[in-house]
Amino acid sequence: MKRVTVYTDGACRGNPGPGGYGVVLIYGKHRLELSQGYAHTTNNRMELLAAITALEELSEPCEVELHSDSRYVIDALIKNWIKGWKAKGWKTSTGGPVKNQDLWVRLVNASAPHKMTWKWVRGHAGHTENERCDVLAVAAARERNLPEDAGFDG
Repeated sequence: MKRVTVYTDGACRGNPGPGGYGVVLIYGKHRLELSQGYAHTTNNRMELLAAITALEELSEPCEVELHSDSRYVIDALIKNWIKGWKAKGWKTSTGGPVKNQDLWVRLVNASAPHKMTWKWVRGHAGHTENERCDVLAVAAARERNLPEDAGFDG
């Protein structure tokens, strides 16, 4: 399997508000940067969409080490929150609906073909690739004529 290192970040100007995500994929000496903005979204949706976009970009199963500064994303995966949510019919421990279920389902499906390692990195702490993702995400959120976030329900 190819080994791919992925860095992701999401940003939002207001929460909700205009937002964007940034992604850096590294495979050997190859590098790909991706970003997209939305007119009305949340920071958590952008964090999720960054990871989804990175994984959906891969054309074959890979060993993926995905870095994110989002505890929301990383903890849901390494602490098996998703497994619990699914077992409860996509309900939280308090019985309410899981927010961003559409993106959680997409993330589960996008990660399924890969051997995943999920790593949390401290945001805004000088990590070069995480900082680059932040620049991409913020720039995407500032674009004009952004599309709406089709799944945003808030």
